[in-house]
Amino acid sequence: MDKNTRICIIGAGPAGLSAGMYLEQKGYENYTILERNDHVGGKCHSPHYNGRRYEMGAIMGVPSYYAVHDVEEFCGITHDGPKLNRNYKNKEGKVIEPFNPKKNLLKIPHLMEMKKQVKKLGEILETKYKGYDVNGHRGVAEGRYDGYAVTPGREKVSGENPNLKDLALPFKDFCKLNGVEFTQEIWIGPFTSFGYGYFDEIPAAYVLKYLDFQTCMNFVNINLWTWKEGTQYIWECLDAKLKNHARLNSNITKVERKDGKVYVTVNGEVEEYDKLIVTAPLQYLPDYADARADEKELFSKIEYERYDVLAVETKPEDHPEISYYVFDNMTPDRLGHLMVYYRRWRDTKDQVITTYALRKHKNTAEIPYEDCKKTVLEDLKIMKNPASNVVNEQSWYYFPHVFSEDYAAGWYDKVEAMQGKYDTYYAGEVMSFGDMDETAEYSRELVDRFF
Repeated sequence: MDKNTRICIIGAGPAGLSAGMYLEQKGYENYTILERNDHVGGKCHSPHYNGRRYEMGAIMGVPSYYAVHDVEEFCGITHDGPKLNRNYKNKEGKVIEPFNPKKNLLKIPHLMEMKKQVKKLGEILETKYKGYDVNGHRGVAEGRYDGYAVTPGREKVSGENPNLKDLALPFKDFCKLNGVEFTQEIWIGPFTSFGYGYFDEIPAAYVLKYLDFQTCMNFVNINLWTWKEGTQYIWECLDAKLKNHARLNSNITKVERKDGKVYVTVNGEVEEYDKLIVTAPLQYLPDYADARADEKELFSKIEYERYDVLAVETKPEDHPEISYYVFDNMTPDRLGHLMVYYRRWRDTKDQVITTYALRKHKNTAEIPYEDCKKTVLEDLKIMKNPASNVVNEQSWYYFPHVFSEDYAAGWYDKVEAMQGKYDTYYAGEVMSFGDMDETAEYSRELVDRFF
């Protein structure tokens, strides 16, 4: 492709900014990044409070976040934030140690079996499901893998593996099929509590491409990265480093693709480009673009999570001494309840804590936002860490995905077959997974494949 190709990137979250970085590294400098908000970073959102930043979206990373490390190296920054730790409570607010045999004598056989099953899962993922952890979903429904390996070198790999079709199953069914049901008790912490849905509804592909074995073990062992100025800082630094900074407050009202050109109406003015990369939610592309029948049909099948975050103050005497997970509340029957609350700064009590809750399940009605908020605030009282004030709140459009039926029917291969068809390329969360590293890594591969 001509290096002077005019490229419009919609969205300045991790996917869009990474696309700009990887394009620039390949010699494409005639790109424009349009962002409707007044800041970059998307769901990596780190507002200020009392002189420090707290997290309203993404919190942390792990050493296997190789694309995020690309950004760090490009920008000359590193993960320099507070060290994280956690504890656990039950739904009555009692501190528990669910994985400590000495505190759960009656559960020792269960814990031993869990450990055995975790080992088994690790082994079958490397053998029976070889290729499971390749970034993106291209070919999985057909029993293929093709993309970058999750290794420091991220070598290109491809191959046939019919067993990969099992990844279309809900993770709960996938675990049952392979006799590793107890592993869900480990994977649920960094999955459901982080807003990615429930194991009886989400295809195993999403769970295991995000929480591949090494990544999950990093979470389990608290081998985590944070950034002093928050996850948003990563993307602020990238935006500042790029030759073409994101144009904020860009309101796109129309996209028209015709005669080999892309016409974008932004803030009332029409701009002409040659190619379009969409990293904003594909589900909403038909709302402003001249979406074709195949785009409308496929993107209408996208679902998403309703993931709510509150930043709250507490009285000093009510401030939690550590972050807490509440496993009891990570099941569909406890929809809308507090799943985790996060203390970012351990050296002071003049900072907020943040709470996280889900309020939608595939088979149940959506819980109204205000009802969920009320429940979470009541749960904080039960936890003996009541909020004295709500400082910030956010209900995210979170983790776009498709359910098992559409995954197995080849939704991803149909979308991948459209890449470039209308001078348009599709990236962002739904094409890989809804965390900052997977989306950035997908942008890397997209640029590598087509530019």
